[in-house]
Amino acid sequence: MTGGAETPAARMRKALHRARTSMRKAGVDYFRGDGSDWLALTALLVSVPALTLGTIAQPEWCAPAALVLPIVAGGLLLRPASLLGLYAAAAAALITESAVLDDPYRYGTDRVSPGTILVVAAVGFFGLLIAQFRSRVGVPWRRGGTMLFDLRERIRVQSKLPKLPRGWHREMALRPAGGQSFSGDFVVAARTNSGRTLEVVLTDVSGKGMDAASRALLLSGAFGGLLGSLPPHAFLPAANGYLLRQDWDEGFATSVHLVLDLDTGDYELFSAGHLPALQLSAGTGRWEEKAADGPLLGVYDGAGFDPVKGTLRRGDVLMLFTDGLVETNERELTEGMDRLTGEADRYVTSGFHGAAWHLIEAVAKDVNDDRALLLICRD
Repeated sequence: MTGGAETPAARMRKALHRARTSMRKAGVDYFRGDGSDWLALTALLVSVPALTLGTIAQPEWCAPAALVLPIVAGGLLLRPASLLGLYAAAAAALITESAVLDDPYRYGTDRVSPGTILVVAAVGFFGLLIAQFRSRVGVPWRRGGTMLFDLRERIRVQSKLPKLPRGWHREMALRPAGGQSFSGDFVVAARTNSGRTLEVVLTDVSGKGMDAASRALLLSGAFGGLLGSLPPHAFLPAANGYLLRQDWDEGFATSVHLVLDLDTGDYELFSAGHLPALQLSAGTGRWEEKAADGPLLGVYDGAGFDPVKGTLRRGDVLMLFTDGLVETNERELTEGMDRLTGEADRYVTSGFHGAAWHLIEAVAKDVNDDRALLLICRD
């Protein structure tokens, strides 16, 4: 057939395609939290009379308090304005049940009592608070957990250490305070200078756990952008200026910046108020502190950071860590570092592969603080 006329079958296929596309888009928008909540509202409004009929027919199996189920679901799914409509339907259902189940001799404890009304009202009040909080934050419950998971994965990816050439080993372990998923400690790393140089920055943001996680996420993104884009001696001054511009009430941080030549093993260590690193010399079997000079990040402008230099020879190990690993209210810093080196000595003969996590478990397993440990070994 020629011309512009369409057959009924073609028009039907187009209509079905538009309907499928619209439904798919509405479903995606709904689960993203961008679409209307009419579908959830309709389902919950239908459930209210269904529960009412069940209560009237079999009150011993479907108690009047069952109306809290759509109310709880509404608090999680609906916007505040839609939730008020659901509450009106639930109130009408309670009134209907109270009128029908009015005979105390026939229905006994299955009647709508003042306690039932108080329970339903209390659940409705808390459901409205939850809905208002979600509306104010702008993150629906369907996306809230996904967003937190995404943030955690972004921190994990940013903290991933790059692969090193043959003859080198690196590993990092991070344990947030209280078993949480977010930490105020983070690592950013990159291979620069055409892959010949490894730059690693270990930072400890003030605070711990969830309280410091948002600042740690922001700083890890900023520090990751600075790392490799500036000469090594300019990184900490730039990071300090960035932190000062945030003007946070609790905006300081400690940081240590390692610049390691993977060909020669020579390194420079810059510190911003961070704990000294520990280097194991394979020749002597002793641990040596490597402490650089520099103030905390975010305290004052124009700060200078003087590096300490060293060399990792074959069999040497360099440890970078945060204060949660070695310092507690009951344990001084020197005692904690002695304990860390004592536990690390157990891996000298067998090698440090897989040792970072076990060292945290042995030294600071139940400490209520963020703990991070980075190991760089030259085989």
